[in-house]
Amino acid sequence: MTGHNDTPSAERPFLYVVVCAAGVARDVGTLIAAARASGWEVGVIATPQALGFFDTADVEARTGRPIRSAWRAPGDPRPFPAPDAVAVAPATFNTVNKWAAGIADTLALGTLCEVYGLGVPTAVLPCVSDALAAHPAYRASLDRLRGMGVRFGERYSGEPGVDGRRAAFRWEEALDLLTAHA
Repeated sequence: MTGHNDTPSAERPFLYVVVCAAGVARDVGTLIAAARASGWEVGVIATPQALGFFDTADVEARTGRPIRSAWRAPGDPRPFPAPDAVAVAPATFNTVNKWAAGIADTLALGTLCEVYGLGVPTAVLPCVSDALAAHPAYRASLDRLRGMGVRFGERYSGEPGVDGRRAAFRWEEALDLLTAHA
């Protein structure tokens, strides 16, 4: 990969960052900055609910591109090039389960369903509470997505650990998952 610069370039690989509605989404700029520093161009696709969880103006300034959250009209140009990889961070219970079931009722889910068929490497950083992670549908969804080649990072519950502190959300793990299997 080439070095970081602020100008979009066709030579740099393109990363789709799919953002779901979770409190940690407020810090998605951390992933964008790490990806750009590693030589990626970045485009953000947010679930409709996620748009209220992060600073959209800041994300658009960091990527130099509009955030996508709705389908484009027929005949409209594609605002992003085809992805070389996808990072879903944070990935919620709802998104993981719908994606595994093949439900494409938002642009984010439609994109995730489609990139599987295109063979695009995909990394996921789940942000799911312990209670929801115990649900059998979630476990079955993880199994199905892993069977499809989706790479999962450690689940972030957002709940305090035994020391009473919350662990940090490991944004850069998404990039590690993508390069570890390249």
